[in-house]
Amino acid sequence: MKLSIVTDSMGALSFEAMLDKVAGMGIQAVEMTTGGWSPAPHLRMNELLESAEKRAEFQEALAKRSIELCALNVSGNPLDPGRLGAEHRDATEKTMKLAQLLGVRKVIMMSGLPAACAEDKVPNWISYTVSWPPVLKDYLNYQWNDVAIPYWKDLVAKATDCGVERIALENFSSMLVYNPETLFRLRDAVGPVVGLNLDPSHLFWMGADPIAAARALGPAIHHVHGKDSRLERGLVDVNGVLETKEVTDTVSRAWNYVAVGCGHDLQWWREFFSVVRMLGYNEHVSLEMEDLTMSVEAGIQTSVEALKQTLSL
Repeated sequence: MKLSIVTDSMGALSFEAMLDKVAGMGIQAVEMTTGGWSPAPHLRMNELLESAEKRAEFQEALAKRSIELCALNVSGNPLDPGRLGAEHRDATEKTMKLAQLLGVRKVIMMSGLPAACAEDKVPNWISYTVSWPPVLKDYLNYQWNDVAIPYWKDLVAKATDCGVERIALENFSSMLVYNPETLFRLRDAVGPVVGLNLDPSHLFWMGADPIAAARALGPAIHHVHGKDSRLERGLVDVNGVLETKEVTDTVSRAWNYVAVGCGHDLQWWREFFSVVRMLGYNEHVSLEMEDLTMSVEAGIQTSVEALKQTLSL
């Protein structure tokens, strides 16, 4: 497998300075954000869509450093019933068009989360946390059958027309797709273009085993994020894993995203990558560095060192 990096963690750097840093770390691929919840610090999507000259400059900057653009990332909530959803749907469709123009075949996304019924104005994840009272099942069926599946059937068709071969959905909480079971519910309805962006960090705190999840997914693994999380001793034991404190409040949270190796040791990561490779995924693993317990520089360095040791580059 090949090491990549989601470049948002270096958002303070200019595009070219970021590429120089990536090359200096010996990383030969990047996953770049185009919009959604990300400010897309290194890519001006409208400019690249409109100008062949700007696209050529963009691609030349990558090529002269021997860096591959392995995927575009437009993580957001395209199923939000309000203005945010409209903005994220627009960014998603533009991302598919840009992928075609840049020759990128893989797009990273989140599945989205609708409101619980047609009259609601905000997304609602409550149906996923409990099964009672019974009316919650009606809300869940509305979210899937009336909103998500029709949207995703249409999006898969548009993506295919743009030459996108795989859409990898991150298994993020507060989304319809947050684990293998929910991924297969959508995939069975809309086809194999949709697969999982297997991110161990989310599965850890939800109590799942990412290695077992990988075995269940098999060819539905479309992408992998190198990202760790840690259950905080003495806090998770008292309050459990459902956590609503700000991610910046690391001292008080029951769990935190941490640099690779700071939640689970390198032997675990070696086994994880070995199993993922055995199951047929032998492409890019993108470091997504969101550790707020240390500096950005330290988090990136720690994670890169851990991933280089465990990926068997």
